[in-house]
Amino acid sequence: MSIIALKVEGLSKHFIIKRSVFSKKIKIDAVKKINFVVKQNESMGLIGESGSGKTTIANMLLKLIDSSEGSIELFGVDITNLNGEAMRAHRKDIQIIFQYTHAVLDPKMTIEELIKEPLVIHQIVKEHDLDEEVDRLLQMVGLSILERKKFPSQLSGGQNQRIIIARAIATRAKLIVCDEPVSALDVSVQGQILNLLVKLKEELGLTYVLITHDLSVVKHMCNRIAVMYQGEIVEIGETEKVLSNPTNPYTKKLIASILD
Repeated sequence: MSIIALKVEGLSKHFIIKRSVFSKKIKIDAVKKINFVVKQNESMGLIGESGSGKTTIANMLLKLIDSSEGSIELFGVDITNLNGEAMRAHRKDIQIIFQYTHAVLDPKMTIEELIKEPLVIHQIVKEHDLDEEVDRLLQMVGLSILERKKFPSQLSGGQNQRIIIARAIATRAKLIVCDEPVSALDVSVQGQILNLLVKLKEELGLTYVLITHDLSVVKHMCNRIAVMYQGEIVEIGETEKVLSNPTNPYTKKLIASILD
């Protein structure tokens, strides 16, 4: 029987904005009544054009922003209303790989310090095992242990993305949200990073929620996909079936525009 890693029901997020002191408040629905399930060891893709709500969903899953309605269950635990210390025990189980490494990696910290940070925060290993664990993680993501004393500015974009991945798996995460993990990289490096993610998924039994607009990435990575339009999921199913025989008009238009 398959284990459900992530269950999202009726998830919504709206923002209230007011353009001026004298204007009326306006409600913006960023995400509306989203429902989906991700099974353990599965890769679920969220695709859609910019502004469709994909990243808002990612932020809610990571508890970076609170949802307005609905629920989020992580391996059977309702984390919808958990924050602070209550969420800390579960935060190590869900991590994120961001699109832009420069927004995540502190330029004043060495690679060694950056990888040690999540290990220390979540007390993954004993202090006397930290150095050995850093070396192990570097090797797992395909980097030399000689890189540990360097700073992010001394590494390439692809190498820095490997550091982001090392930080994500350092906590022994079970589910990883990949937010456009290769879109900021050179085409020559993208395939290497995707292959690394596939390799780690198999070795560590990871579950992925992959946010992307790239159909080639979806085909390479995802068992199932959900197509988003204006904050809603308009089509969901097995990747090959959705891409080869879409039923929703927007999905057909989106696929056609990308293939063109």
